[in-house]
Amino acid sequence: MLDIDIENKKGILFVRLYGELSKKTISKWNYDVKDLMIDNGIRNVVFNISNLNKIDEKGINSLLYGYELCKNNHGQSIICGINDNIKEKIIRSRLLKYMTELDNENSAFSLINV
Repeated sequence: MLDIDIENKKGILFVRLYGELSKKTISKWNYDVKDLMIDNGIRNVVFNISNLNKIDEKGINSLLYGYELCKNNHGQSIICGINDNIKEKIIRSRLLKYMTELDNENSAFSLINV
């Protein structure tokens, strides 16, 4: 199961993910997040994954796609809250080569200059 909390704050989309971001739940991410980003030309996004307990390759690819959408719109994407449950998978993926990792949303908010 995947729950998503989305907040737009001063030109930054905050996407808080809860549960599992995987092949089983990717359709919810596509509907709630990807479509929103595409339809609204979102430039800056912060993915808070502190409450994810599972992520697989499809989940990592979805976050990478979010990065690509921001990059194409000349914006930034940040990932924060990498917890112990998913840390190893995130580190082994290529995700952190592209996305900035920060500890929390406040740090991300300060870094993105809108």
